[in-house]
Amino acid sequence: MDRTRTGCDLTDPVAAPAVDAATLERLADALPGWAADQGFSQIGITGIDLTTAEAGLLAWLEAGFHGQMHYMAAHGLKRARPAELHPGTVRVISARMDYLPADTPADWRARSWQTLRAAPDQAVLSHYARGRDYHKVLRQRLQRLADRIAAEIGPYGHRVFTDSAPVLEVELATRAGLGWRGKHTLTLQRDAGSMFFLGEIFIDLPLPLRGAPEPAGAHCGSCSACIDACPTAAIVAPYRVDARRCISYLTIEQDGPIPESLRRAIGNRIYGCDDCQLACPWNKYARTSPLPDFAARPELASPDLLTLWTWDEPTFLRRTEGSAIRRIGWRRWRRNLIVAMGNAWAALGDVRHAQVLREARDGEGDPMLAEHLEWALGQRVG
Repeated sequence: MDRTRTGCDLTDPVAAPAVDAATLERLADALPGWAADQGFSQIGITGIDLTTAEAGLLAWLEAGFHGQMHYMAAHGLKRARPAELHPGTVRVISARMDYLPADTPADWRARSWQTLRAAPDQAVLSHYARGRDYHKVLRQRLQRLADRIAAEIGPYGHRVFTDSAPVLEVELATRAGLGWRGKHTLTLQRDAGSMFFLGEIFIDLPLPLRGAPEPAGAHCGSCSACIDACPTAAIVAPYRVDARRCISYLTIEQDGPIPESLRRAIGNRIYGCDDCQLACPWNKYARTSPLPDFAARPELASPDLLTLWTWDEPTFLRRTEGSAIRRIGWRRWRRNLIVAMGNAWAALGDVRHAQVLREARDGEGDPMLAEHLEWALGQRVG
């Protein structure tokens, strides 16, 4: 396994530097300020013993809830063993970065529900995906934070992660004191809700621990709003999500056809789903980000389905350059739009939707897309 080395060949192994306890304390105390300089809202430092999380991970995998995300099963328990994922790791710095754009209105949740429930011809994309690809933003800023540590003590072993490897992010964030695991499985913070990204730096420095972990469900109580709101009943039990039913999985990770039994429930969502977060009472405290990276691109802020359908593949690639959306590719993008237009046709009876679907069906050479087009045309009754 590569050992990241600041200022040196990134593939060179690095022996853990000898750093005295006083310096380690000073580093731990300085980290929150350095993290804030990079746009992070909160950080914590935790150990690497995740043994108690292994049984739950195995049960989730054995139930097949990971769907086509075969890499999760391939890595197995490595996700719960940071030192196997990156040898030499003794601590994990867990960081939170809020992502709602700075101009987000106070009633953003109500507006989102209005679009979902009363504007079926409008395309809905998860809030996190409307700006720059968060992988790029967090990875760069986590690396700068890692470089800041190196500026104090010299080269050391570390590796940066941003939803880019088999890491139990929520478990680490909980142990680092960044919040608790909500019943929707996302990290919740009392004064920030769940509208934030998580990132980690695995390090070989024995920094003093920072952050008092809270027990699972610490502040969810008897609330079941997220479970009740899920359009496809993907939250099969508190703290347990069947990804195969989750709209975020279906519209992003699922390759090939979307199960017909779930298409109507997708509604006008074409990339991801925020419903469990919109329903969560704690998200009335969700914070906005000062970073311009997360500002919604105009063409993705409130697009209508018919406009997005006019994009050809070069336009799609151009408009989604530097966006997380680009990773699903042109084929899945069209598939998602077809499902949403079929649902819009069912709800509104707007002949424009039927016309574009019919024209696309008559010239479609991809059997999977052709089947979705046939389904979409058949959704209007009467």
